[in-house]
Amino acid sequence: MGATNDRVQALAERLAPDLLNYFARRVTPTADAADLLSDTLLVICRRAHHLPSDDQQARLWAFGVARKVLAGQRRSTRRRSALVTRLQEELEQTDGVGYQDRSVEHLHNAVATLDPLDQEIIRLVHWEGFSQAEVAQILNRPAGTIRSRYARARSALRSELGDLSSQDR
Repeated sequence: MGATNDRVQALAERLAPDLLNYFARRVTPTADAADLLSDTLLVICRRAHHLPSDDQQARLWAFGVARKVLAGQRRSTRRRSALVTRLQEELEQTDGVGYQDRSVEHLHNAVATLDPLDQEIIRLVHWEGFSQAEVAQILNRPAGTIRSRYARARSALRSELGDLSSQDR
């Protein structure tokens, strides 16, 4: 097993610059190339038992692995983009007027002024429909802490939204 590990390590060291260039010429931003290289080297290590004994064949095999890793990344990106588009369309339909509505924008801006934990509490209660007790479990915090933070956050939102609505008049 040690000889196989040594061979995989030598192959990785020898091919890493070539594989990095392979990815850099194919992805934007090029910073993703390093992540793809890392994923490829991980697959090569996991599949070391498939590594051809001939150096040229091993190189070809490694580039085949790289090609499959790149194809997987592209599929994932397309799926993620399609999901984001679908979610945006659904949100616009449920809002009736979409995210361009000023009151929705004011609400998002007001929530963003809260402490990150308070933002999450408000979102879990009002957007996800959890009770305060359930939020305490999700966030692994005492129920009393969640209740007091929730009350404080609601008060801050009332104040913030009141200020924003008076500015629109």
